[in-house]
Amino acid sequence: MKLSDFDFDLPEELIAVRPAQPRSSARLLVAQADAIHDQHVSDLVSWLRAGDRLVLNDTRVIPARLTGARHRETGQGPVSAKIEATLLEPQADAGVWSALVKPLKKLKQGEEIVFSPELSATFEGIDQGLAYLRFNLTGEDFDTALDAAGAMPLPPYIAAKRPADSQDKTDYQTVWAKTAGAVAAPTASLHFDAALLQQLRDLGVSFTYVTLHVGAGTFLPVKVDDISDHKMHAEWGQVSAQAAQEIAQTKAEGGRVIPVGTTALRLIETAGRQGEIAPWEGDTDIFITPGFQFNVADALMTNFHLPKSTLMMLVSALMGQETIRNIYAHAVKTGYRFFSYGDASLLLPARKSD
Repeated sequence: MKLSDFDFDLPEELIAVRPAQPRSSARLLVAQADAIHDQHVSDLVSWLRAGDRLVLNDTRVIPARLTGARHRETGQGPVSAKIEATLLEPQADAGVWSALVKPLKKLKQGEEIVFSPELSATFEGIDQGLAYLRFNLTGEDFDTALDAAGAMPLPPYIAAKRPADSQDKTDYQTVWAKTAGAVAAPTASLHFDAALLQQLRDLGVSFTYVTLHVGAGTFLPVKVDDISDHKMHAEWGQVSAQAAQEIAQTKAEGGRVIPVGTTALRLIETAGRQGEIAPWEGDTDIFITPGFQFNVADALMTNFHLPKSTLMMLVSALMGQETIRNIYAHAVKTGYRFFSYGDASLLLPARKSD
């Protein structure tokens, strides 16, 4: 399959830069077989049923975007220059993080970068285009200082339109976020609020929590024409024994397992590659394209994705390429809002048991 098979025209004005308020007021496109229904997220109670199980990613986005200054002594006195860093992943050596840094070429090994009066880092070097920073704090002290100094790492297509602000620290975080480590949000989950969750519980819908720390690689473009040549970025995830047991029980009882977001779907399908769900922990680089055999997910709630992205390939695998083309054409025509802060879809492929 070619990359062009997953392209479509998207008007610039449909890219959302702020989320709907309240969260559950966002529009929801429900696709069931060949039918499309225009709803709102609050209408989920009309489409889910007792015995269904939503799988939720409980990763917590860290305020990973830092702005600081490097300081260097010269013959003419001290020199200071602005440095921007986006933290990516903590290293085994406590206090060290990999990061995207700009301007990287002007940094010298051993230089200090000051991000706030409490938070600074020493530049330790470069490996494969990534910078490695050793921070002056670790543990809870680091978390507190980062929360004060950092900004939410908004996706490039939002950051290009406006800077992150204090409102994003709430907007770009799920209401059930727990395990810190992501540098991008599981955005389909941003549509849920406490009231909707309670309505779903009252309906008889169950919830299972898994963790997949979404990395910055989720925004990297596919650069190969033949998609089979694409190499996915790896992200750390965990499906606990309890989570696997809950999902297996739902399937055994004939309920639907519905991941909220492509991150949750990729994780449970990684844990189910042997045919059924099992506890799992590690780095997953699973690449889901048309022809993929889904062993765990029965449906998917997700936002609308970038043209020619791996996520377009994933939803095409679930629903079929022609069906997804029709869904996206309808979404564009009727003004759905796209990407991380945009509207949602509930994709319900036909099941033999339905």
